[in-house]
Amino acid sequence: MEQTTQSKTPSQVLLETYQSKLYEITKAIHEAESFVKVLPYVEKEILSLLKAERMTVYQKGRHDNEIVSKYKTGKDISEIRVPLSPSSIAGFVALSQQPVRIDNVYDKQALARIHPQLRFDYSFAQRAGFNTRSMVVVPIKFKETLLGVLQIINKIDAPHFNDLDLKVALEVASVIGHKFQYDFQATQGPYDFLLHRKLLTPEQLEEIKKKSATTGSSIPYLLMTELKLSVEEVGESLERYYQVPFLKYDPDIQVPQDLIKNLNKNYLKSHVWVPVSYTQDRVTILLDDPNNFNRIMEIQQVLNARSYEFRVGIKEDILRFLGEGVASVQETGSEANLNELIGKLESEISTDDDTELSDAAINENEAAVVQLVNRLIIDATKLNASDIHIEPSKGKDPAIVRMRIDGECREILKIPATHIRAVIARIKIMSRLDIAERRKPQDGKIGAKFQGKNIELRVATIPTVHGESAVLRVLAAGEKALPFDKLNFTERNEREVKRLIAHPHGIFLVVGPTGSGKTTTLHAILGHINSPGVKIWTAEDPVEITQPGLQQVQVQPGIGFDFAAALRAFLRADPDIILIGEMRDKETSHIGVEASLTGHLVFSTLHTNSAPETVTRLLGLELDPMDFADALLGVLAQRLLRTLCPDCKQPYTPTPEEIDQLRHMYGQPRERFEEMLASLGQITMYKAKEGGCDRCGKSGYRGRTGIHELLVATPDMKKLIARNATIAEIRDRAIKEGMTTLMQDGIWKVLKGQSDLYQLRKVVAE
Repeated sequence: MEQTTQSKTPSQVLLETYQSKLYEITKAIHEAESFVKVLPYVEKEILSLLKAERMTVYQKGRHDNEIVSKYKTGKDISEIRVPLSPSSIAGFVALSQQPVRIDNVYDKQALARIHPQLRFDYSFAQRAGFNTRSMVVVPIKFKETLLGVLQIINKIDAPHFNDLDLKVALEVASVIGHKFQYDFQATQGPYDFLLHRKLLTPEQLEEIKKKSATTGSSIPYLLMTELKLSVEEVGESLERYYQVPFLKYDPDIQVPQDLIKNLNKNYLKSHVWVPVSYTQDRVTILLDDPNNFNRIMEIQQVLNARSYEFRVGIKEDILRFLGEGVASVQETGSEANLNELIGKLESEISTDDDTELSDAAINENEAAVVQLVNRLIIDATKLNASDIHIEPSKGKDPAIVRMRIDGECREILKIPATHIRAVIARIKIMSRLDIAERRKPQDGKIGAKFQGKNIELRVATIPTVHGESAVLRVLAAGEKALPFDKLNFTERNEREVKRLIAHPHGIFLVVGPTGSGKTTTLHAILGHINSPGVKIWTAEDPVEITQPGLQQVQVQPGIGFDFAAALRAFLRADPDIILIGEMRDKETSHIGVEASLTGHLVFSTLHTNSAPETVTRLLGLELDPMDFADALLGVLAQRLLRTLCPDCKQPYTPTPEEIDQLRHMYGQPRERFEEMLASLGQITMYKAKEGGCDRCGKSGYRGRTGIHELLVATPDMKKLIARNATIAEIRDRAIKEGMTTLMQDGIWKVLKGQSDLYQLRKVVAE
């Protein structure tokens, strides 16, 4: 039955009003012959929609280094021209291509939180005699190309605009962008102009893209060398898409050496940009992708100029400007290494013993600092590190950088004491934290891309007595799921897990401490049972592994969308299988049990030390023992065990004393240990080579594998759970039914030569 106007909430009525007005604006813009002709009408509607006093639509011409007011409210100033720079709010939005909401344009601290150099340009307000208070400013884009800026000024019925206003402004800007596209003759892709002119076929373009991926040569370069297109034709196509002028290589253009003397050339080559001219007020940058927001902002931070203009170029031409031929940049030479960068930092420090070391003159935009932070992230990715620890030291002592690799922290390098604050500030800028706040802990995140792989870093800064410390958790966003057969289960565990997850309903739990591989195991299980015939929902924090066929959701507790809320939403979305990131509270665990009892297969995790302990922990959350016993399929406890380096591990024959020690550690049932020894025959164990090898970083260990403890909810086990049995009773019953403990599974993998007792004792208590 349709909801009547009287029964609708005020927020519903407001939303419908917004949608209705937005529809009228969209319709008017689309039906107009050109955007300029429809502006007087839509101005009134947009201001009414947003309840604002004024608006300005800026246009960025293809050959302009500034944005120019195409239309604005009021006749007090005939034209407004704004350079692409943080010296004005509209100029910053054009430069960064990011929307902003300014509640008070005179609040300098609030502006600095958006960007350290962001300013409100008072001159326009003074010349117009108009009092600007608040504004919403959003980029006008088509696809990823900047075409202009929409600026909405002064909320009429409130002190400032809200998030809904910002969202509506973005919607309006999107509609304007589609109309601007035709006015500007913009194209939808970098090579559409060539396709439309029949200079290139879609099949040829696909072949060129494949060749570019394998050779490292750019697509424009291959279009000219393979298909013999002229540089003017390719340049016109790039120009129409990126809406900035094209610049080809010209030997008469001299790269300003005094501008790049402090920049590492390998850094410029790997990031494919070069300054080609500059004045006191403006720098002209040539780059291969002017739509790359992160690169634009990094250029701005490195050069720190008043304003910028951009040119699009071919990668090989940019490398020629930097003194290199047309060969592609190889990864081995693409970045300065860490030791070179530290050497560069140290060369900036005075060696005079009487000089007081100070980091006041060193800032987060120093070229070497920017490169050092980038290099740390890249090296962490290459080394498969899970965390980067940046730790200040006392006084003049250098700061320590350690990376957690295969579960253990390894010292990577030392940073001069004079530069540690600049390095931390750089990390805070990248993660959009307040660089001025050094007294309180802060949390943020960094998004990056390396070798085509998206990387997310969770950043935590914490003040210590020696200065701020930072920890960066490395998350490979979009990482593929591990195949099920790579989980290294024993034959019994693999057979039982496959049987349990074939059930149509019930709860299966994977438990262990943080960093024990629970998410990896669960996604391997989901990958095994994923098929077009089942609907799978997952709620995770964060989403680290993605799989086709899964509907994956990132929970956001800050807005009330926690695991419990996600689980309730999933139950209304026709699920077959649900993965809930963690059953950390009473509400989530109760809903999870209810979901499993109503015909759904539920997977989740818990931070417990063993499989039997998990049962009593959940019953402690006031779950009904009978319901939980009915719902439970099994509990898999696991740890990650460092494995011996396969390239340098050394075989040896264990002594009888060592076998007795293993027998004692294995515990009961003793006959199972003897059967295991008999199945192995002649026993050869392995140990880490002292000093290791280059492949394992001189440690003797490389990689990690899982050790497991699988409790199966058999009928007898369900009876124990239903009567609220003790951990000891549950453990004894599980072992009688075939469960191997974490220690026992670890001993089996030690005897198979995968690891050693030293590592096993570090992760499992006897």
